[in-house]
Parts: sequence; C-alpha cells; structure tokens
Amino acid sequence: MEANTRGTGRLPAAFLTPGSSSFMDFLCEHQPELLPGKRQLPPTQGVLEAPHGTTIVAVTFPGGVVLAGDRRATMGNVIAQRDIEKVFPADEYSAVGIAGTAGLAVEMVKLFQLELEHFEKVEGAQLSLEGKANRLSTMIRSNLGMAMQGLAVVPLFAGYDVDREKGRIFSYDVTGGRSEETNFAATGSGSIFARGAMKKLFRGDLSEEQATTLVVQALYDAADDDSATGGPDVARRIYPIITVITEDGFRRLTEEEASGIARAVLQKRLEEPDGPKAALL
Repeated sequence: MEANTRGTGRLPAAFLTPGSSSFMDFLCEHQPELLPGKRQLPPTQGVLEAPHGTTIVAVTFPGGVVLAGDRRATMGNVIAQRDIEKVFPADEYSAVGIAGTAGLAVEMVKLFQLELEHFEKVEGAQLSLEGKANRLSTMIRSNLGMAMQGLAVVPLFAGYDVDREKGRIFSYDVTGGRSEETNFAATGSGSIFARGAMKKLFRGDLSEEQATTLVVQALYDAADDDSATGGPDVARRIYPIITVITEDGFRRLTEEEASGIARAVLQKRLEEPDGPKAALL
C-alpha cells in the first residue's frame, strides 16, 4: 500500500477512496495483518503463557455508572505486574475495563478508541452507546482464533447513555456475545466473589460516593478469595483505578481520591474483616 507512493508525499489511493466509517473495516480490507486477531502465532506446545489481567467491576447509580479495576497482572502463579492499567476511556461518555490476555486487551482497546474517533470524524456524530457496544462485540469476535489458543480478551464496557439519560453496563464472552447487565457486573477470575459482594451491597439509590466505595468493597472481597486479584497496596501506594461516567462525561478519580476510599475501606475491615453484612457502606 505504501510502495507505490513512497517518496512522493502523496497518500495511497486507499486513503482517498470513500468507504465504510469503520476503521476496523478499512484495516480488514487493506492491511488485515495489523488486526490483533489476524496475526499468526508461532507453533507452541500447550497454552502460551502471557500476563493476564483481572478483576473488573461496574455498578450503576442514579446519574451514571462507575467502572473500576484492580492493578494486578498474573502469569500462571506468578505476579507479572502490580500496577497494570486495566480501565481506559473509550470516548467522552464510555470506558472499557480489560480482563484476559493483557497485551492483546490493551491493543484491542486502542483500536476501539480509534474506531470510535474515526466514526465520529467521518460521520460528524458519535455512535450511540448501543452502537459502541456492538462495535466492541465485533472486535472480540474477530479475536476468537487467538482465544482458542488461550489468548482470550473479555472486557467490560460501561457508559452514560445520553439518549436514555442513565448509566449502562455491557458484558461479553470470548465469542463476542454481548449482554446488558442490570445494576452491576464483574468480569475476570475474581468476578464471582466481586459479584457476590455487589449483590449484597447494591441499592437503587446509591450516591456517586457510595457507588465508588461499593466497587472498592467488591474488589477487596475478590482479592480476599482470588489470588490473581490484587487488593489495595498501601505500602506501595497502589490503589484500584476508579472511573465515573455521568452526563458530564468520563472522569478518573485522582490517586488521592482513590487512596482515600481504599484506606477508609481498609480501616472498616479492621473491625469487620468480612465486610459490611448489608447495604451499609
């Protein structure tokens, strides 16, 4: 694609030909090898070992949604990284939390961000939240070949729906199957424990502050029972990534705000190691 125009200063014809508003479709047509799911892996014996990220949680509250994740990445029984970033803004009103093979997941998120930006520039308007969720589903489905080799990516997508004026959460399986979750959701190896905590603590009238505290409680419970999930690390000053999406857009809590919530949860756990028994945060 570059050979015929190298040194001329001109863009290849492919960049000037009208087509789909999907950047992923453009890559698939002109340079499919750049897509994560189209790459050829060298032959291996057994499952390829690569860093994996867990756990991601999300909860809605009147006026928006909170998406958060722990900071640990594991490779087998080894901690590969203690401060990995797992939650990213997709655009102004949505975010993605990654679980699964960390390298592929981060690359998929970057492609997803570019996909949404490309659509907005071509069409002059943002995709609906439902449309964004469908685009991410297509990307996950294209990675199925990698998933069959043990390199699965299973994200959690959340955002503020400006049309419905509320926060929404979407979960996925490795085939790209999409489900909208009601009230709360979790993915990753610690998700079963995090979901149990959220089921116990969720209320329909949570404030934003209570919702952010709830997700930290859920991540703490996940870390308590799942070795692949990292809890708040006070000694290293590593705390969960907490993001809030409302009608004002995406906002990531500062390290000071996240540490304040985590320290408050830890202080209460000194009195109640198993956490609150009812919807009292």
